Amino acid sequence: MVETILDIRGLSKTYSGRGSAPPVTALDNVDLQIRKGEIFALLGPNGAGKTTLIGAVCGMVRPTGGTVMAFGHDMARDWRRMRARIGLVPQELSIDMFDKVHRAVAYSRGLFGKPADPARIEEVLRTLSLWDKRDAQLRALSGGMKRRVLIAKALAHDPDLLFLDEPTAGVDVELRRDMWQTIGRLREQGVTVILTTHYIEEAEEMADRVGVINKGRILLVDDKAAIMKRLGRTEASFALASPLGSLPAALFGYPVALEDGGRSLVFRGGDGSGLGKELVAEIAKLLVTQGIDFTGIDQHESSLEDIFVRLVEDEGGQQGASGGLAA
Repeated sequence: MVETILDIRGLSKTYSGRGSAPPVTALDNVDLQIRKGEIFALLGPNGAGKTTLIGAVCGMVRPTGGTVMAFGHDMARDWRRMRARIGLVPQELSIDMFDKVHRAVAYSRGLFGKPADPARIEEVLRTLSLWDKRDAQLRALSGGMKRRVLIAKALAHDPDLLFLDEPTAGVDVELRRDMWQTIGRLREQGVTVILTTHYIEEAEEMADRVGVINKGRILLVDDKAAIMKRLGRTEASFALASPLGSLPAALFGYPVALEDGGRSLVFRGGDGSGLGKELVAEIAKLLVTQGIDFTGIDQHESSLEDIFVRLVEDEGGQQGASGGLAA
């Protein structure tokens, strides 16, 4: 049985409205369990509640209701000791720009009561390709390097659970790939990682499980493969040589429709298991046997991003989905 390292039950957070404005619900009765050693990706549009959820676990936001159990302990009662086992890479660059890299990272280790360990600090800096910059002031670093320093500070006290809030925001593709490799190595070392990201390919490539949050509510949590199978679908458009006035009887029962004035036959159905591809092949054979010529097939399998957008839109979150996926 897989151990639950973080158990969130009924977590809520409501902010009082300013002036005559109504209260704002940032978290709405959130239940979420995180397994030891996994990489969990939390996806959601702007204002969905991702950063508020992280803040509630890490002690920066006081919840209105609910409980957070970390490592079997109630965070509200044993916050200081449990927080020492949690690392956080915030979305914002909250660092002293005049400090030097090595000193900033070493200081973070001391904040959590860990004894000085120059060898460990060197190891962290080398892992993140920061060792050559150890004596540089933070203000002299690029945006990507500053982001790496934030990760180094979060790792300095050897946490068992690591939160990464948009860890690769503003980072170029090469540095982003390096960070993915670093996160993968952390998982191999037994660190549990929870990340929010607006690069859904990160979730597709790295996460064991994925959660979707919108308007403070968890819409979905499942293994990545299970999500793709349950909510994925195939879309295929047959470009017909001649327009059809109506759907042939042989295609009744298939999830197809005529579009573009009868010039396209569009299939939407199946799931992420390959059923959709089989049905598209059947439809192609039926068209041939019915003497209906087509000049091409444009076929597309759902990505995790397609599923995410559909979920958010189904919840009435079209504006959030079009506005990006950042926290």
